[in-house]
Order: sequence, then structure tokens, then C-alpha cells
Amino acid sequence: MSTYERVADLPLTIDDYALEGLSATVSSGFERLTTVIRLRGAGEEGVGEDVTYEGALQLAQQEHGPALPLAGEWTFDGFAGHLAQTDQFPAGPPDREVYRNYRRWGFESAALDLALRQAGTSLAEALGRELRPVTFVVSSRMGDPPTIEPVASRLARYPSLRFKLDATPDWDQALIDGLIATGAVDSIDFKGTYKGTAVDTETDPDFYRRIAEAFPDAWLEDPDLEPDAAREALEPFEDRITWDAPIHSVDDILAAPVLPRTVNLKPSRFGSVKALFEGYDFCEERGMGAYGGGQYELGPGRGQIQYLAALFHPDAPNDIAPSGYDAIDPEPGLPESPLHPDPERTGFRRRS
Repeated sequence: MSTYERVADLPLTIDDYALEGLSATVSSGFERLTTVIRLRGAGEEGVGEDVTYEGALQLAQQEHGPALPLAGEWTFDGFAGHLAQTDQFPAGPPDREVYRNYRRWGFESAALDLALRQAGTSLAEALGRELRPVTFVVSSRMGDPPTIEPVASRLARYPSLRFKLDATPDWDQALIDGLIATGAVDSIDFKGTYKGTAVDTETDPDFYRRIAEAFPDAWLEDPDLEPDAAREALEPFEDRITWDAPIHSVDDILAAPVLPRTVNLKPSRFGSVKALFEGYDFCEERGMGAYGGGQYELGPGRGQIQYLAALFHPDAPNDIAPSGYDAIDPEPGLPESPLHPDPERTGFRRRS
């Protein structure tokens, strides 16, 4: 039985739903807006979070209200099929097609939570998998101009932290040497596969080579390998190349320029529970590693990706740190890695 088959036939009753807007100014300086989706039925409520990045699309959804035809008696798989045929952007189409996946994940994760709660069971029990403490890293850009401060200030309060850092060609050698000295860098994100976004990064083959040599144990995420010079620069380090932004399905993993030893299975990029669970099964069957990543979730979505990491890849460099670590000077008392799963008794969510 596949992982998805273990939840596909769960009965699901939906009476109505509600939307709740969340907002926060995050460390990179923009106002993050998300929407909590609350599906209700049979005296229970299931929650999910739409992590679409365009704030205007979030506000339009909230102002438009709960207008989708979701009420009914379903199986979880039947509801997912219905959702796939429903336009989840009735207030206007998204600027980027991947946002359709982000919103669909918000509704499907809420439906999965609701179906499990109505069944009186948890996701871990339904899948027959053990929840384990989750290793996490803190993701950060290095400022403009880049300095070691975002890493040094966090390490001053939490000396055992590990990092995934967005690397840009304006890093000088002093910064690179300082980061090497910390011994705390697990992953480098080149963001070379992002196109037309606020985080697009210049492709610099020489910089790719310098970083790969400087951090010999770090994963190298999302390099732009289209230029021959970039491909040649990283050829000696291909066993450490991994992918995030291009991965929305198993087919995308197989189509990657370099087949990875480990890959970022980001739930909202996959969109549907079925596609995500197929990704987990594929990695297990192929002996391929996996890790998880977040999308600046402000509500229950963060706990859900932590829950999935606890089930499927707890020992990986998961980019799913508790939200307090977004601050360059995080407050004391935050949960440290490894993160306890802390599940609710039923459903698909953590207590905190």
C-alpha cells in the first residue's frame, strides 16, 4: 500500500469554511501575508495555510470570502479530485502558476486535518509511521551589503544552531572565512533556478566553485547549471547538488540537470497531498535522501511541515526552524534542534 492510499479513503464531511488573514514583517524586510483556511464539519475543524507570496492575492481571497463550493460528503481523495477542478482564485488569477499549488496545499492540508480529526486518529497513526525529533537549520540571507552579523548574532544566543545560507556573488573572502570559522554551515542556497522573483541571484561560475571548495561538507542547493561554465565549475561537486524551487513532482526530480542524492520536498510546492506522498515514496524506494523547507508560514502551516519532517526525514537539514529564528537577534527560550514532534492527539498538526 502506498503512503497516499493510507489516507485516500478517509471519510470527510465539510459543512462550510472560514478564512483568517495573518501578517508579520519578517527579517528580510517585507510584510508577509498568509491565510489560514478553516474547514468545518461534523463538529470538527481542520486547518491549513495558504502561503501564496503575493500579498494582494491573499487580501483578495480574504475579501472575496469563503465562496468555493466545498460542502459535501466526500472521501479525502474525492475531495482532492473536486478541488483540482475548482478555481481557487475566483477573485482573479495568480501572477505565477506555482501559486495555484500553494493555495491548493492550504485547502488539502486543512481537509486532511479535518478528515483525520473526524476519524479520531492522527496522521502518524493513519500512516503507521513514528514521529521522531526533527533536526532543523536556520535559513538566512546575509544582508546588503553582506556581513557575518546574521549568523554571528544568532550563534551568540544559540551556539548550537546550524544554517542554510543564501549565497550571493558579493560575498567577499573575509565573510567566507568568517563563516568557515563558525563550522555551522550545513547548506548553501544559490537561488540560481529562481526566475522573475525578488530573490533572483546572478549566476557566477567562479563564485560557485569558490563556495563549493570553501564548504566541502555543505549541500549546494539550486545552482543555475544552464551556462556551460557553471556546469563545469560544479562538476567535481555534483554529489552535493540538491534542488528546491524546480521540484513540484517526482517527474521534476527525474528531470533535474543532476539527479540528487537528497532533495527538498517542500509540501506547498507539490500542492496536493498525493503528489507529495508520491515524492516521499519515490525517495524511500530509490534510497534518495529528503529534507523539508518552509515558506515563511505564519500559522498552522509551519507546524504541519514540521510534523511531516518528523514522519519522513527527521535527521536531515530541514529548513523549518520555529518562526522566532527569523529574527536576526532571536529572543531567548526558543525550541532548539532537535525539535520535539509535540503532536495533537488527532489530526495533522502540532500543539505549538
